[in-house]
Amino acid sequence: MIRALSFFLATLLLCASVAFAGSPEALTEVPRDKVCMVNDKFMADDQIPVPFEGKTYYGCCEMCVTKLQGDVNARTATDPLTGESVDKALAYIVMTPDKKVLYFGSKDNFEKYSEKAAIH
Repeated sequence: MIRALSFFLATLLLCASVAFAGSPEALTEVPRDKVCMVNDKFMADDQIPVPFEGKTYYGCCEMCVTKLQGDVNARTATDPLTGESVDKALAYIVMTPDKKVLYFGSKDNFEKYSEKAAIH
C-alpha cells in the first residue's frame, strides 16, 4: 500500500513538474554554486558557499546560510522522477524557464524524467 501510494505521488509530482517546467528541452543543467538552495532558484551570481558535514550547499544571503546550517529540509529536495529524497549538495540540478530548479538523484534520473515528459 505504501509503495503504491509512493508511486502515485511520484507520478503526480512528475505530471505537476512537467506542467510547470514546460517541455523537457526547456530544462537546462546549472552549476550548483549559482543556485540558492533555500529559494530553489537559479541566480546569475555565485552564491555563498555553506560547508556542512563535508558537503557544500549554497545560499543567496545570510538568512539562507543560517537556514541551510540548521534545517535538514533546506538541504534536501524530492527527485521528480522517483519521489525519493535528494541531498541538494549531491544532486543533478536543472533550471526551468522561470529560473526555478529541480533536483535529481542523478543525471540518469533526469534523462529518464525527460523521456517520460516528452511522451506525455
